[in-house]
Parts: sequence; C-alpha cells; structure tokens
Amino acid sequence: MRDTRWSLIVPLKPLRLAKSRLAAVAGDALRPSLALAFAEDTVAAALACAAVRDVVVVTDDPFATGRLARLGARIVPDSPARGLNAALAYGAEAVRSAAPGAAVAALNADLPALRPAELARVLTAAGTYARSFLADAAGVGTTLLAAAPGVALAPAFGGASRARHLASGAAELRPAEVDSVRRDVDTGEDLRAALALGVGPRTAVGARRLTTFAGSDR
Repeated sequence: MRDTRWSLIVPLKPLRLAKSRLAAVAGDALRPSLALAFAEDTVAAALACAAVRDVVVVTDDPFATGRLARLGARIVPDSPARGLNAALAYGAEAVRSAAPGAAVAALNADLPALRPAELARVLTAAGTYARSFLADAAGVGTTLLAAAPGVALAPAFGGASRARHLASGAAELRPAEVDSVRRDVDTGEDLRAALALGVGPRTAVGARRLTTFAGSDR
C-alpha cells in the first residue's frame, strides 16, 4: 500500500473555543485568528502533498468553513457534536460513504509548520500498516492516526493519546526528519518551536501581530 493516496480528516473547534492555552501570549482577541491561521497553513500544506487525495475538515465554525473551503478542503459539519474523537470518526464515515475503499488519516489542525514532503514520508510509512499513528513532539500526544482501506480509524485523541493508540494496537510510526508533522501548537513555547521550524504564511502574519510574546507561558 506504499503508493496509496490518503483522505485526511482535520477537526477544527469553533474558533472562539480553540487554542485556549494560547491566551497567555495571544489574548482572547488574537487567539481565534491564530487558530484559523494554523488550520489554513495545515490544510494548504496537506493539499500540496502528493500522497494526499483530499482533505475533509470537520467543523461548525462558519468563518473557518468559508476560508478553508476556498483552499480546496471539503467541509463536513460536526453533526455528532460530541467532541474531537466523535468528529474524527464522523469525518472518516463521510469519506467512506462516498469512497468505501479510501485510506483515511486524522491530522491535527494545529501544524502550522507542516511540510508536504515530510507529511508524504509519514503517510508512506503508514501505508505498510493496517492502522498506525505518529506521536507529537512531546511524545505524549498524537498528531496523525492512519487507517488502511477497510480498517476502522478508531481515534483516541486528547491528552496522553500516544499511550491509548499504542494500547489499541496501532503501530507507532518513526520516520526520520518529520519534525513539522510532529509539531502541534498548544502553548507559547510550542509556537516558538514552530516558528523556529518555519511556519506557513498565515501563521507568520498572525505571529507578527503578537505584541507580548513572553519568554514563558503562565
């Protein structure tokens, strides 16, 4: 399955609720626009990846819906409205209702440094397993969970999801030089690390708008 093209499921909370831990550096005024910038740069990079067939964003945010659809993403409303994992499972079902043989992968919406070539390496590695995942930069969470055709995605994101995905039988992916796929952004420290990797254009503009970017999160 090494040459498989993937349908990516990207979940996005309503922007007013997204990235609450960034309030320390962005405040509530800029936090929603940064969350959208992260999602836009993530989706744009994913769509530019040769291993990606399409990107489905599961969201109920009307403003984000328009912006991400213009990039080329398909928008699926979060009909379950039961949290992250229900949204991801619903997105995978939406993909497979139209393409039952699709390989699907859940991808975080907060990967503003995402590089298409690195994502392709991760998805190529995922193609050798029935179900697999990539741990985040901290080694605690998960940034990508992949399921081969005919295999349930069974997402268990949130908090210490690396351990849960391992316990569920998913293989842990360890491709080299894929830092941009691991670097999700929840805190100011995470954002600094993403900026050091090199973020997409929308996040770069948003980061320049921050007037107080303290040396540590409080």
